[in-house]
Amino acid sequence: MFRRREPVPFAFIAEADKFRSNVTPPPRERATASQIVGRTLIGLTVVAGLVGSLLFGMPAMSADQSPAHTQQSEASDGR
Repeated sequence: MFRRREPVPFAFIAEADKFRSNVTPPPRERATASQIVGRTLIGLTVVAGLVGSLLFGMPAMSADQSPAHTQQSEASDGR
């Protein structure tokens, strides 16, 4: 393989760290009241969905260890 013998000018990378712009960005637009209310409602909907999924999912994931909750059919009584 051939190696390049000429120097590669990487000085522009070193100068890029020192460069500071004198142009200020425009100020951010303030959110309107309807935008704030909409974002709040979306956030509350997401949180309510997560809480609801936990409430409905916890009984399904719990392992019942007590024998009082087992079902017995009438045919197994043996009378």
